Amino acid sequence: MKNNTVKSAEIKKIYMDHSATTQTDPAVVEAMLPYLTKFYGNPSALYSIAEESKKAIDRSRETIASFINASPSEIIFTSCGTESDNQAIISIARLKKEKGNHIITTSIEHHAVLHTCDYLQKEGFEVTFLPVDGYGRVSAEDLKKAIKPTTILITIMHANNEVGTLQDIKTLSSIAHKNGILFHTDAVQSIGKVPVDVVEMGVDMLSSSAHKLYGPKGVGFLYVKKGVPMKPFMHGGDQERKLRAGTENVASIVGYAKAIELAKNSYEAEAIRLRNLSRYFVEELDKAVPDVVFTGHPTDRTPGHVSCCFSYIEGESVLLMLDSLGICVSSGSACTARSLAASHVLLAMGIDVTIAQGSIRFTLGHENTKDDIDYVLKHLPGIVDKFRKMSPLYEK
Repeated sequence: MKNNTVKSAEIKKIYMDHSATTQTDPAVVEAMLPYLTKFYGNPSALYSIAEESKKAIDRSRETIASFINASPSEIIFTSCGTESDNQAIISIARLKKEKGNHIITTSIEHHAVLHTCDYLQKEGFEVTFLPVDGYGRVSAEDLKKAIKPTTILITIMHANNEVGTLQDIKTLSSIAHKNGILFHTDAVQSIGKVPVDVVEMGVDMLSSSAHKLYGPKGVGFLYVKKGVPMKPFMHGGDQERKLRAGTENVASIVGYAKAIELAKNSYEAEAIRLRNLSRYFVEELDKAVPDVVFTGHPTDRTPGHVSCCFSYIEGESVLLMLDSLGICVSSGSACTARSLAASHVLLAMGIDVTIAQGSIRFTLGHENTKDDIDYVLKHLPGIVDKFRKMSPLYEK
């Protein structure tokens, strides 16, 4: 094996974990600054500087609503995607409890959904976790079979955070509505990357978070279709149509709207660029490293998402070695990155645990280039070879 020691002067800093978070765009920061300094008034107050804050929230709501083909009144600002998921699922569960207690989700959801459903099970709700195929896709037939007279909510993510697979939300939501059931989707990983139209998709609720598309951390939204009942998730003031109490995070809301505005102008061209880059990465990686298992759907996936497993070694070891070379990637969801357990998503897709433990996720973004990929390809094969030579499971 070649010596992969790299002098510190040669180490580049390459960030390939955009599904975990993104760098806040400088234009977003610039848009936020006035609301951290000059226009600092509380939006609920009556004087002029407070009115500027309120107007900024209203403008932001309009920008975001327009991007997903919603009405401004259908947007509720939250602190993140996790809060949005919790509010949608828990609120509907408690409001609809008189009708039934059955919720349907999938076995590959983000833990913001899975753990919320686990919590509701302790309150007496029944939850069905749908299986997925080897690509991580839900079967429409499995959904139909899972529906009961007591089913009150179906929640299925649009794009999977670990393998990038996109679900056919339009088909799945139509099944829900034919049976009089509300439908929620976690779109945290898809907004700003692929088209998201709440009318076209037919969803009743949708969750999103700003920091996945070059906006600030700590702000998200929940889309709630007009007419869909919703209970307050936080209690106190009258903010967000009395559905989410607490002084609004004005600067971050403005930043989210700016990030959406930037995405609107560029995401289609960027998607083409990232798909081309990821295709090149997959082709070259497949040539350079034996026994690589690529995960997720090969085409129906978010742009720039490359997820794979290096058989018979631990992904965390590869991750740490890459980090020493200035390459930032992940072994799965950022929310479970410190867990050494095999990914629940990969196991649900039928991937053997000895393979699933070698998972690595490369998610590309605005600043990534072919040179970055070539730098990774220069060092990754040697790293994998090194750990396989130490693995008792690997046989050449």
